[in-house]
Amino acid sequence: MAAPKILVVDDEPTVREVVAQYLARDGYQVLEVDRGDLVEAAVAKFQPDLIVLDIMLPGASGLDFLRNSGPGRVPVILLTARVEEADRVLGLELGADDYVTKPFSPRELVARVRTVLRRANPLPVSPTATILEFDGLHLDLPAREATAAGALVVLTAKEFDLLAFLAQAPRQVFSRAQLLQHVWDSSADFQDPATVTVHVRRLRNKIEANPEQPRWITTVWGVGYRFEP
Repeated sequence: MAAPKILVVDDEPTVREVVAQYLARDGYQVLEVDRGDLVEAAVAKFQPDLIVLDIMLPGASGLDFLRNSGPGRVPVILLTARVEEADRVLGLELGADDYVTKPFSPRELVARVRTVLRRANPLPVSPTATILEFDGLHLDLPAREATAAGALVVLTAKEFDLLAFLAQAPRQVFSRAQLLQHVWDSSADFQDPATVTVHVRRLRNKIEANPEQPRWITTVWGVGYRFEP
């Protein structure tokens, strides 16, 4: 099996060199890019399995790439020197899978690359429950398709994983920490629980008739979230 391909995008040569070196040691194929306006062409040519993407770049920002990327985009880990929660949440809102704040440990970044690549694979499907039918919501687990009110809903891989996990345990309440563990294969020690909040908000915007008064994914205040069948 060919080694996964990682595209590293950063305008600081030292950062690119160190990240590429650690990724190569871990067995990944690496391509380096130093400008934001070169990312799309590099993706088309290199066809990476994951992008390590700085936010502040010459030519175009990392957030610009996320804004212009449609469904099916490869997983992205953002590199950012910004510490404000609003900036991290914006990246997640635009579809980033994870983020690392500079300065960071290269070993931690490689560990996150492994985790995000593992998460990008579909969740195992129970042989006894491959189609989930609810009142107005249909989930085809093998096909990884969701239909709401008769219309196909375009979900990212992680949005579908989260919806499928909750729907397979109706009315069971899960904390954000539990969802990080089961859906993201991570923990609050390594990933911001706001990641779950952002993904729930995005899911509600896509499947709920009224996201402000959700029918399917409800909040249990002070505890977490549950799926209402």
